[in-house]
Amino acid sequence: MGGSTVLPVIIFLPLVGAVAIALIAPSRSTVLKPVAVATSAATGALTLWLMAAFDKNDGDFQFTQLTEWIGSAGISWHVGVDGISLFLVVLTGVLFPLAIVACDPPHDAKAYYIWLLVLETGCLGVFLSLDLVLFFLFFEVVLIPMYFLIGSWGHENRKYAATKFFLFTMLGSALMLVGMLTLALLAKDYSETGEVTFNLLELANSAGELPTITARWIFLSFALAFAVKVPIFPVHTWLPDAHTEAPTAGSVILAGVMLKLGTYGLVRFGLYLFPEASRYFAPLLFTLGVIGILYGAVVATMQRDLKRLVAYSSVAHLGFIVLGIFSINTEGIEGGLLQMVNHGLSTGALFLLVGFIYERRHTRQISEMIGLQKAAPVLAAVFTVVMLSSVGLPGLNGFVGEFLILTGAFVAHRWWAVAAAAGVILAALYLLWAYQRVFHGTPDDANRSMPDLNWQEKLVMVPLVGLIVFLGVYPKPVIERMEPAVNALIEHMEEVEGFESPTVDDRPKGSFEELRTLTDDYGDEEEGH
Repeated sequence: MGGSTVLPVIIFLPLVGAVAIALIAPSRSTVLKPVAVATSAATGALTLWLMAAFDKNDGDFQFTQLTEWIGSAGISWHVGVDGISLFLVVLTGVLFPLAIVACDPPHDAKAYYIWLLVLETGCLGVFLSLDLVLFFLFFEVVLIPMYFLIGSWGHENRKYAATKFFLFTMLGSALMLVGMLTLALLAKDYSETGEVTFNLLELANSAGELPTITARWIFLSFALAFAVKVPIFPVHTWLPDAHTEAPTAGSVILAGVMLKLGTYGLVRFGLYLFPEASRYFAPLLFTLGVIGILYGAVVATMQRDLKRLVAYSSVAHLGFIVLGIFSINTEGIEGGLLQMVNHGLSTGALFLLVGFIYERRHTRQISEMIGLQKAAPVLAAVFTVVMLSSVGLPGLNGFVGEFLILTGAFVAHRWWAVAAAAGVILAALYLLWAYQRVFHGTPDDANRSMPDLNWQEKLVMVPLVGLIVFLGVYPKPVIERMEPAVNALIEHMEEVEGFESPTVDDRPKGSFEELRTLTDDYGDEEEGH
């Protein structure tokens, strides 16, 4: 086994914590949460160290570790991190301890913390795997903990929501498995060794030799699996139910981390393995992304349940990420990656705040809440900042990601970008209207005595609000670490397929440069005018 050992430690440390919790005697139940917090916090600290030690000028994979696992089948333990996956790993390391600290389970704490830590291992494994079978195993592992978190600690319709979530995502994964096996078996005929391999880097070199139609079909099998996980319209219907019925910590992790497994897969495996197919199907995915943006915003506006409103806002925000990814240029992909992080922070924080309100009021119905700003001014202030970041207010993190996405999308497919821009306006409509109904006005007897945030809840919200503001004011440390890997991805796509990615420097007909040339010529002919 060669290379760095930090990535295996990051992946499996939460699993070690889960085993430790399983071994704790029932009589010592008070130590369950401290062990879970300590394990997830230590994992988060390692991800922060990884970010600090990461070479921002290197677009290749770093801290890699490669060893043969099942040699006869071409399967290996292969992990690594680059600028595309780095901040998703950090986001996972930050959100899990905050979610564990913020929320206590109503029953069976041991199983609750075990499933959360197993889920963290699965998510980290997905972001760091460079072998397709290894990726698939971690991709499937995350289904089981989330199924039990929703089904055991969720709300009234939790069993229905958990089953729907599991069936949708399992069906998508089955299609990906078929595509994965097909890719490995066909790619061996074009590889230098002529042997089956599931190594992502080797497959990327030989997959470009596949017949065009074959590559497009295999891409669709991957894309559909990731589309369900994102989710993209029209395979999004499991998401509002899962979000609404999940416990608060489950909603935070589902929105903040698990949905990014799909968008990350579209970048890492869609664009990287199938450059021609990605460009061929880009208009279709652009269209579905824009539909998701507008549909999610309109349906969110009509919601009476505050948590369900935030759930549909996720559908809209994830449509923006899809738009950025399939712009297939530096600005769009960087914006999509940055928006994955931004969405995790903003929407995760919104679900936490909605959970805090529910614990106090025991309702999520917007019509039953009014004037909470007077009863809980600190909660209202934090909700305001987080809500405005989700809207995309300049100076907060949401604006930077959306600006880069729309810039890249306008260059690649301008009319889709124009339509998507309407989603920004609709987001302001449904979020501001919901805020006005919940926090403004004169509180009635049921709302007048609602407690404000306690010290533990404030402690959880401080880093989230701090990151929201920091990334809105100074996103450079994140973008400069992403850019070399994004450029390397685009160069790989151009080399394999032979097309040139559109950039913001491309001047369309009727551009300002053309107009300036015409006016200069006119000035030369009509001296004095």
